[in-house]
Amino acid sequence: MTVPPSPAANVADNDFIEVYDGALDRAQCAALIERFGRSGDSHPGRVGGGVHVDLKDSRDLTISGRADWRDAEAALNTAVFNGVLAYLRRYPHTLIAPLMLEVAGEGGARHRLTAERLQAMDDAALAPVVRTVLRPASINLQRYTGGRGGYPYWHCELYPRDPRAETLHRHLLWTIYLNDDFEQGETEFLYQRRTITPKTGSLLIAPAAFTHTHRGNRPHGGDKFIATSWVLFQRAETLFGAS
Repeated sequence: MTVPPSPAANVADNDFIEVYDGALDRAQCAALIERFGRSGDSHPGRVGGGVHVDLKDSRDLTISGRADWRDAEAALNTAVFNGVLAYLRRYPHTLIAPLMLEVAGEGGARHRLTAERLQAMDDAALAPVVRTVLRPASINLQRYTGGRGGYPYWHCELYPRDPRAETLHRHLLWTIYLNDDFEQGETEFLYQRRTITPKTGSLLIAPAAFTHTHRGNRPHGGDKFIATSWVLFQRAETLFGAS
């Protein structure tokens, strides 16, 4: 996985959209596409209000919770977690602004986790902190048919959909592009005026809120395949205990 350079001195350069090349290799991506094609279990892609092909035209397959996809889910979550560790070192307040966190220091004393301390932690120290605060969501594989499919509706990932408010626990969005043998099909961010060109195996991470309203442009000359999901906050009863 290729990690972007450290933050520039000019904070205006930080748009909170990061792309990590090589999160998966080409063989892994090809295998996921082949399994997706063989599954026969895909369904029309949904948006928050249901199936609306004028807003999103895709075939989706939720692989989480399925025994026959457990290995793929684990591989994807591992790739994303590695990307999240890199993302947090660039934007440490992703983790520490929502919560006041403390970690053990030398001699067992506890100290507040600052941005500087987080950035200095190695993966072995940072990983359990991240797992305490964040969790993976269900993963979808998606196929957008060339010349027809796409997600042209400008949308964000937060909305008050369900009684347990799982959709309001979404903190980051992520997408791994599984192929790039087509034209266009970019992920386009509205306010940042930035388009991400799909590259096989690359991982996109960005905030889930309205600030990063985005859409998926239509691919041409071939079908576009992605794996996509969110990084969620742990629920309050996990973080703070039952009330």
